Amino acid sequence: MSHSQLTPGVVPGRLPAAAIAENFRDIAPRLDAYEARVAADRCYFCHDAPCITACPTAIDIPLFIRQIATGTPEAAARTIWEQNILGGMCARVCPTETLCEQACVREAAEGRPVEIGRLQRYATDIAMAQGGHPFRRAAPTGKRIAVVGAGPAGLACAHRLAMHGHDVTVFDARDKPGGLNEYGIAAYKTPDDFAQAEIDWLLGIGGIRIETGRALGRDLTLHGLRQGFDAVFLGVGLAGVNALRTEGESAAHVEDAVDFIARLRQAPDKSTVPVGREVVVIGGGMTAVDAAVQSRLLGAEHVTIVYRRAREKMGASTHEQDHAASKGVRILTGAAPVRVIAGGADGAVREVEFAYTEEGPEGLRLTDTRFRLPADQVFKAIGQRLEGVPEGLALRGAKIAVTGPGRTSLPGVWAGGDCATGGEDLTVTAVAEGRDAAEDIHRTLMG
Repeated sequence: MSHSQLTPGVVPGRLPAAAIAENFRDIAPRLDAYEARVAADRCYFCHDAPCITACPTAIDIPLFIRQIATGTPEAAARTIWEQNILGGMCARVCPTETLCEQACVREAAEGRPVEIGRLQRYATDIAMAQGGHPFRRAAPTGKRIAVVGAGPAGLACAHRLAMHGHDVTVFDARDKPGGLNEYGIAAYKTPDDFAQAEIDWLLGIGGIRIETGRALGRDLTLHGLRQGFDAVFLGVGLAGVNALRTEGESAAHVEDAVDFIARLRQAPDKSTVPVGREVVVIGGGMTAVDAAVQSRLLGAEHVTIVYRRAREKMGASTHEQDHAASKGVRILTGAAPVRVIAGGADGAVREVEFAYTEEGPEGLRLTDTRFRLPADQVFKAIGQRLEGVPEGLALRGAKIAVTGPGRTSLPGVWAGGDCATGGEDLTVTAVAEGRDAAEDIHRTLMG
């Protein structure tokens, strides 16, 4: 073990740069032609295709797999993109093990499904590498639509609207488009700047202009957008991070997991990203797992995820939990933080005190049994919230209320993705919601 690995505190270079680069290589490289044919040949091409029902974007999975099996991956890619224009990214990050692959007949019969996600990546990667764009833009309609948020929902909405001949302006608060695809996903899942490559390819449809550094509530108002455009789609995501609401939360090196993930994704040299020796991640979803695993890949010696409920209630899939465990991450469940303990002149975190929890008829309660974990870095991954909701929009719970294909309480305003009520907070769900809202906007505008 290197000296830097044993150094307490939050420091860069816990592992040699070459080791970190190796740790962050592509987790599931593209299948080669032979592997793809073998994988495709396992599909039964079911007539009732439960995999299609399980896909939030309803891709015709048996058709695209048959197209791969017959040696036409470009046709397979078009089949995918007709339903999911971000099919390349979804092939990398979609929890296929709980969606299409879990529904696969082979999974039920043999415990080993057809590798739908890897076959999807095979087809879309080949077609993207050939250049060009698979769809043609319809004749211009003269209609102008504003899309706020260049994440999966906004991009899918913009592409479908542009395909129908509308002019689309996409506004995003960050310096780069992509939303969670660019800033919020583990680096080893989407290496080689794939998120931006996919956006550049998507813009090949024409008719879409992206303006970055433009935030709703700061540079833009919903009223102004409604005045200046024929329709507005909101795909602003969830920018706020929930607080722990515990004593000592403001200690140094207690931070939001999403900020750590974004920093890693934007770092050209990941060995320059500081990480603690004793890392504690609080939460049970995908963000928690991504932060924990990447801490280990950077050289953190001990990494522990602590979740307040039972393991089966974690938001992260069993597949992701097992992946975390395979990288040396410990997962503790049934415990909640009650105090962050700082020490030393720097005011940095030293320990986190937890209470074991119990679930009863009245919900979760803290017991009197406590324990402490050493920590020189703590990541909060306990969910995100909507920030800066424009006045006049009705909410349901903590999200923008929508009916049907993304219609909000305001005429001419649609919403989708994580900021709106609806399905699970997944890239593939956001794509479906953006696509469906675009179709409804098109029908509404064209009468």
